Amino acid sequence: MSVNVEINKNYQLGGLHHVTAITSNAQNIYEFFTNILGLRLAKKTVNQDDYQTFHLYFTDEYGAAGTDMTFFDFPNIPKGTKGTNNIDRVSFRVPTDKSVDYWLERFNTFGVAHGEVYDFFGKKAFDFEDFDEQHYRILSDENNTGMPSGTPWSKSNVDKQHAITGLGTVTVIVSNLEHMELVMQDVLGFHKTGEKENLTLYEIGEGGNGASILIQHEPEMTPAMQGYGNIHHLALRIKDQDGLRYWIERLSALRFPNSGFVDRFYFASEYARVAPQILFEIATDGPGFWEDEAENIAGEELSLPPHLFPGDEAVKAATAAKLRPLNTSDANKMRV
Repeated sequence: MSVNVEINKNYQLGGLHHVTAITSNAQNIYEFFTNILGLRLAKKTVNQDDYQTFHLYFTDEYGAAGTDMTFFDFPNIPKGTKGTNNIDRVSFRVPTDKSVDYWLERFNTFGVAHGEVYDFFGKKAFDFEDFDEQHYRILSDENNTGMPSGTPWSKSNVDKQHAITGLGTVTVIVSNLEHMELVMQDVLGFHKTGEKENLTLYEIGEGGNGASILIQHEPEMTPAMQGYGNIHHLALRIKDQDGLRYWIERLSALRFPNSGFVDRFYFASEYARVAPQILFEIATDGPGFWEDEAENIAGEELSLPPHLFPGDEAVKAATAAKLRPLNTSDANKMRV
């Protein structure tokens, strides 16, 4: 693929919007993210392509774009395997280097599996996993500049000065580095900001932890297999639907396979398989999660977007009955 079409600066991508992974158990991931990580369940809804699957959105206080870690719980899906051609690890931003130490102690208290502290391109970090062996990273913002992060959840039991505020660098493992370099730089408009051995750090827009992707080159590694414990896709930010339509036209003009316009109600999207097994999304910042339910009760009950379920209570009830049990009635209660 040859790319020579310059990106319109008015429609430059803005960094990370959300990351979506697959969990083996919706109740367990709810408890892990709200009680241990201190994030808010901003939306409890369904996968809009599979109504038998939950889609849970964990965010900052305001459900802001760039803070969303989301999960599907596909029925009967096997455990995923790690490997190349895979979105492998998502970072969570914390304010300072001392915050990294705080999270090490917290994870020890809660028995969360984690690695040792290391230097991540000049920033303090460490890796950890959940009960599905999903890969995460705690990443310090102390030496960070660029895209601002979000606001800690006010009902969390995490010390506010050390709380997670948003998403940070996402690691993508690829077998074909030349192709991925073309995608990142020439198609999407990222620029290189760091290189170390088989790792290349890319940033876009304002840059910094909230606007960065790490490409890890692993040509000999066995390809990953999708399943629970793996990431499904990552999404990049665009301001509005005008910008989204620009990207739909751009990718189509470059003969880059894409979904076209997709209405997710809480935002609008376009999906593109940027490399084997690697799915990227471009998503608008709004309208947001409070369009179909009040902010003060968000996440407590199943919310079905009205563009798919326009007032038919029988259909809504039938849809809810096909989902696995999930009690989130305490979604807006103070954690202790």
